[in-house]
Formats: sequence, C-alpha cells, structure tokens
Amino acid sequence: MTLAAARRPPSGSLTAGHLALAAAQIAFGLFPIFGRIVYRPGGLTPFGVLTWRLVGGSLAIGGFAALTYGRRAIPARRDVSRAFVGALLGVGINQGLFLVGLSRSTPMNAGLVMAMIPVFTFALAAAVGQERFSPSRAVGLGLALAGMLPLLFAGGIGRLGAYGLGNLFMAANALSYSGYLVVTKPLTERYPPLVVIAWAYVFSLICLPFAAAGQKLVPDPGFTAAWWSLAYIVVFPTVIAYLLTMFALTRLRASTTAFYVFFQPLVTGIASWAIFGEQPSRYMLVAATALFVGVWLVARHAAIAPPAE
Repeated sequence: MTLAAARRPPSGSLTAGHLALAAAQIAFGLFPIFGRIVYRPGGLTPFGVLTWRLVGGSLAIGGFAALTYGRRAIPARRDVSRAFVGALLGVGINQGLFLVGLSRSTPMNAGLVMAMIPVFTFALAAAVGQERFSPSRAVGLGLALAGMLPLLFAGGIGRLGAYGLGNLFMAANALSYSGYLVVTKPLTERYPPLVVIAWAYVFSLICLPFAAAGQKLVPDPGFTAAWWSLAYIVVFPTVIAYLLTMFALTRLRASTTAFYVFFQPLVTGIASWAIFGEQPSRYMLVAATALFVGVWLVARHAAIAPPAE
C-alpha cells in the first residue's frame, strides 16, 4: 500500500462527506425561498429574522460546541480579538447584509451572488499571502467580477437595476463572509471548526440589541407560513447546514468542497421557479455563465472552503 493510499479516507467516509455537503447546499439553497415567504406582509423584517438567527445559532451551535469539547472550547486570550472580528464579519454583518439584500431582490439573484464567496475569499486570501495568484485564477477572478455587472446594472452601466441595490447588499455580504474565512483561518489551525463557528455566533450577540431594536419579531396571528419559514431558517441554514459542512470538511479536501458552490444556485433557481414562477432573465443567464466559469477557475485549487450565507 502506498503512502497516499494509506492517507486516503475510506470510501464510506468519502460518501458520507459528499452526502453531507449536498444536504448542506440544499439547506442553504432553499434559504432565499423561505426568506421571501417570511418577508411577506404580516411577516418579519430582515433584522427581525437576524435576531432569531443570532439567538438560535448561539444557543444551538455554542451549546453543541460546549458539550462536545468542554474546556477545550474556550479560546486562548491571544485569540479572542481575532475571534471577535471574525464574529462581526462572519455572522453579525454578513447575515444582516444578506437578509436586507434578499428583501430587495429575488431568490435567483441571491443564489447567483452567493457564488461569489469563493472568489472573494481567494482574492482576500491572496492579498494577505494565504493563497497564490496564477494566470488561470486571475482570469477566473476577472470573469466572476464581470459576471456581477449584469446583476447590479441590469438597466445599464451607471444605473442600478431593479434588484441592483439588493444584489449589492448581498455582494457585500459575500465579501464580509470571505473576510471571516480569511481572518479565522489561523484559528482553524488551533481549534476544531465547530469551536470557531460557535464563538462567531456567541460573540455576534453584541449585535443583538441593534438587530432587535424596533423590529417586528413575531408574525401576525394566523400567518402560519411565516412561522414555518422562520423555523426552517433558524434550524437548517443557521445550524444544521453549518454542522454538515464541518462534518464534510473532516472527510473531503477543501478544493472538493469548493465545487459544491455550483449546486446552491441550481437548488435556489429550481425552487424559485417551481414555487414563485420566477424565470431567469437574459442578463441573469449572462451573469451565471461568467460567474460559473470564473468560480470554477478560481475554486479548482481552493485551500479555503466556502460555507454559505
């Protein structure tokens, strides 16, 4: 048996990793669908949903990390400031921007913009020396950024399209989350991934007073669909999808997990077409082509895997 073969995970472990990643992308991909339902008249505001995500994620993931690792889940004093900055970028600011952006856009747009996470992550990681540029990655970065233009300026350069502002918020969300991945990368070398994301949620509770102030936190009486949608958002993309992604990262290479980013827009697009009748416009098809080719060129050698929003 060769050394490479000895280090290769068992086939059953690889299968479990792929299944976990697929399930995580479905959970993330359906998030914009349930988000649009919970925003309907009588539902919650974007920051109202953020409030539930901050509380639910902190309790569930923080509690799970404490039960799993005990005292080992407590970060060293030297790591607290980095974990705090990561919390703001990866949870507080990131999720707030996404939820506001989704309220001003459509699920299909959201699915496409989220594909930018591995591209932004590579650009930031290369800027701080965690990744290296190559000609193919430079081309991929340019293509992906060009693919964003139709999503922002559907009405022509210099004028935001109907969903341009919402898409801009979600692009900022993707950039914020990419910043979180880069900032917390040194922490992932010292702590289990579950501990890192748990502290991101716990430290993000500092945003809770701002998120909850003056927001509608409970749907109108009788709006059952909003309650179910909120429950889905808090349980699946907030908690379970993150846990599934971390489970997969223990079994698969980061470069493998990066390619699952293509699955998420497909899930969102099919679900939005089936439920809302949303049709992809010409500018969305142009954007999708450029984004997917660009992301493929950037992510095929990725060292940092992209969870989603």
